[in-house]
Amino acid sequence: MKIKTSAPGKLMLMGEHAVVYGYPCIVTAVDKRLYVEAEIFNKKEDEIVTPQVKESRFVLETLAYFRERFKIHRHIKITTKGDFSHNVGLGSSSAVTVATFSALSSLFNLNLTKKEIFDLSYTVTLKIQGVGSGFDIAAATYGGTLYFVKGGKIIEPLEINSIPLVVGYSGIKADTPYYVRKVAEAFKDRKSEMVTIFIQIADLVNKAKKSLTEKDYLTLGKLMTNDQSFLKKLGVSITQLDEMIKSALDSGAYGAKLSGAGGGDCMIALVAEEKRSVVEKAIKKVGGEIINVKNNAEGVRIEK
Repeated sequence: MKIKTSAPGKLMLMGEHAVVYGYPCIVTAVDKRLYVEAEIFNKKEDEIVTPQVKESRFVLETLAYFRERFKIHRHIKITTKGDFSHNVGLGSSSAVTVATFSALSSLFNLNLTKKEIFDLSYTVTLKIQGVGSGFDIAAATYGGTLYFVKGGKIIEPLEINSIPLVVGYSGIKADTPYYVRKVAEAFKDRKSEMVTIFIQIADLVNKAKKSLTEKDYLTLGKLMTNDQSFLKKLGVSITQLDEMIKSALDSGAYGAKLSGAGGGDCMIALVAEEKRSVVEKAIKKVGGEIINVKNNAEGVRIEK
């Protein structure tokens, strides 16, 4: 029997880096998905077929932890494929981890809840990366748009339909662990200054939660742009992202900021629909690539 599952990628809307230190963030799932097919394999070893080496590491660690937790020792064949490259920073490693746990749960009739899948996946991520807040795991598991606090202390779905975003890829693959460490070192050296920044980011996130649910995009855009100014203070923005953000704002976006750890990957702009094409052109003009994704997407699911 083959089980096929999928989990979505994610975009961070507000609160990056501060979330690592226990402050809230807002994250949305996107409709680019990662697919996992699992079956019991009557051979002497597992077979893992992944297009990207990075994914295979997460699949192998997921499988090892699943066996340890549930005392299951059958050999398994796992095949993955994705709608998106791990290069663009949409969270392929989180999506593959969540989808693999979901597939194994179904294959062995364990009926794991979403919270159990989140907890297992978060443990695997920490084993591999050593750091992380789990917001990307939450987006892959629950889908939608979430107000989230580290480790799943709060996972609150926000009642919205979708957010009018333009997503621009910088063309530069971000080194997330490097930027997380960079902020951690600054935190050690300048703790009180960093805490002040994180508290201010958290305040923006809490205001953004209200603006988002009320569809007050004018306010939300300003909050996003303010968040970007704090991310620049943290030293995680780069010239290419800054130029894309400035172009989006100059061409009429409500607000714009980087999305994720920084150092590359994506930026997002909040736009009125009538301004969308103008903002997209402006981002492309300074070397950005438009990534067409829908947000507020469904979480992990079994595929027919």
